Amino acid sequence: MNPEELRAKFPLILHWIQQTLSAHAARARPVASLNFPRLRSYFTPATLSAARVVAVDTVPLPPLTALGLTGFTDFENTDAIGITYLDTFFVQADYQDDESLHFHELVHIVQWNLLGPERFLAIYAEGLEQFGYRDSPLEEMAYRLEALFGKGGAPFPVEQIVARELNELVGI
Repeated sequence: MNPEELRAKFPLILHWIQQTLSAHAARARPVASLNFPRLRSYFTPATLSAARVVAVDTVPLPPLTALGLTGFTDFENTDAIGITYLDTFFVQADYQDDESLHFHELVHIVQWNLLGPERFLAIYAEGLEQFGYRDSPLEEMAYRLEALFGKGGAPFPVEQIVARELNELVGI
């Protein structure tokens, strides 16, 4: 699928995202309310207050094939333990106490915020097509930063690092 055909599907994807967020809004909690001990050393209070998390039995994945996006079957069929849409992420209930998973998804929230919805979707989809899930640029960034977080070293300013790396990647 070429970039123009993909961009033509963005309104459908964003509509699905809004419906999904609306359907789960009553269960969404601010990440700040979870009182994870280390996240506040890596993210600003504004990010932690604005970010929402929903624990679910099954992480909601967009029906990309049904929306006419046929090149993402592997992504659609993954057993994801977390996924982020705009300012909200979903985690499988069994992983709701995993601070590293929350860190990873918060990196995606920062990416969504800095790129905006359409640019995020374009970069994410292009990365999936070119590199697959794990090696796509936005996932690689989140996994790399999560690994640093997991080592337990000195805190680092995630928002600043993500902004710098996105600027290098796509010139934001």
